[in-house]
Amino acid sequence: MAARAGAALVAGGCDLVYGGGRIGLMGVLADAVLAAGGRVTGVIPQSLARAELAHPGITELVVVASMHERKARMTELSDGFIALPGGFGTMDEFFEALTWRQLGLHDKPVGLLDAAGFFTPLLRLFDDMLEAGFISSANRALVVSASEMPALLARMFPDLSASAPGCD
Repeated sequence: MAARAGAALVAGGCDLVYGGGRIGLMGVLADAVLAAGGRVTGVIPQSLARAELAHPGITELVVVASMHERKARMTELSDGFIALPGGFGTMDEFFEALTWRQLGLHDKPVGLLDAAGFFTPLLRLFDDMLEAGFISSANRALVVSASEMPALLARMFPDLSASAPGCD
């Protein structure tokens, strides 16, 4: 799934800005973007880079002092945010990007790659939050989702074409 997502990013004219790691799905995604001829920028805190988790083969590696600085720098460098299935770190970064969008700190699209229905329970929770009055319909609409990367990119970037510059 991560390898297909990386190839689809490049096919969609997108570059990758991500956490800079070489392990797990992050590493698979970065390797797939590179293999498809794409550009990969990693942003990693010094502590993780020192632990030898930094991907050595990416286009550019930005080393920052803290996780907060990492998120802020990734926000600056990115045109949108996509969460692939993952764990606590993925959820932390997804919800921060979503909350910053809700607060107007950026106006970039936020998406979930709902591969194999992984995020379906979370999407149902968002619908329940809307129904219970905890979020507005405008805020519910801030989360874009699809089960495959090409459809997700089309929903996040409707004006994106094959000749468009990288959507990071």
